[in-house]
Amino acid sequence: MGTDPTPDDRELFARPRQIAAWWHLVGYLMIVLGITAWGFHTQQAGMGSRQPADPGQLGNHGAAISFYLTSILGDCALFYYCWVGVHRHGGTLATLTGGRWASWQAIARDVAIAVPFWVLWELVATGVWRLLGASTAKSVSALLPQSPLEIAVWIGVSTVAGFTEEIQSRGYLQQQLHAWSGSIVVAVLGQAIFFGIEHSYQGWKNTVVIAVLGVLYGVLAVWRRNLRANMIAHAWSDVWEGWLKFLVWK
Repeated sequence: MGTDPTPDDRELFARPRQIAAWWHLVGYLMIVLGITAWGFHTQQAGMGSRQPADPGQLGNHGAAISFYLTSILGDCALFYYCWVGVHRHGGTLATLTGGRWASWQAIARDVAIAVPFWVLWELVATGVWRLLGASTAKSVSALLPQSPLEIAVWIGVSTVAGFTEEIQSRGYLQQQLHAWSGSIVVAVLGQAIFFGIEHSYQGWKNTVVIAVLGVLYGVLAVWRRNLRANMIAHAWSDVWEGWLKFLVWK
């Protein structure tokens, strides 16, 4: 308090240049809205029609592997869309991620940041979930992994999501919204909202929880100025939430 902002602070809050064309951002937002519409439809109709789901479930467990593979393909396709837009604008993958690790010490440092961040993530997720109360949305629990093959594929899904979803939401969208609005707060909140509604197939309650967690991921990306710790925490949290915590707490 009472001190002038440092050069690093001024750089952080200054309006950055756009990393892709504005029409490309509009296209991204339209894709997300399409995913959202599919999510709301899925909540009503269920996932797939060959194997009817049990009451209260989004899909039958027999559709789990196909759901995982579809998730991987969808995440990779949207990541590719982001990368193409940035590449055409003269950027690279580092434009989206903030750069790769330069040493084992850097990896250790990001792991040391990701671990307490994940603990905070869990506490916030649990708190918001309880605060929101009951939900009548269909559950995704029937689609969670059970067999060794499903577990292996789920770990792959989580790893891909940790990489691609961070690039999409914090690497691409957050930077584009910051360039458009000139406000890092608007950028963090905006990407979090879209991050949440991308998961609308999980129901409104999970959508809100994920949006709140998107704010945490956005703040971490702003602080670190790269996505490395984000990716570690994101991948691990998906592995934990989808499989490992049920093994630990059963």
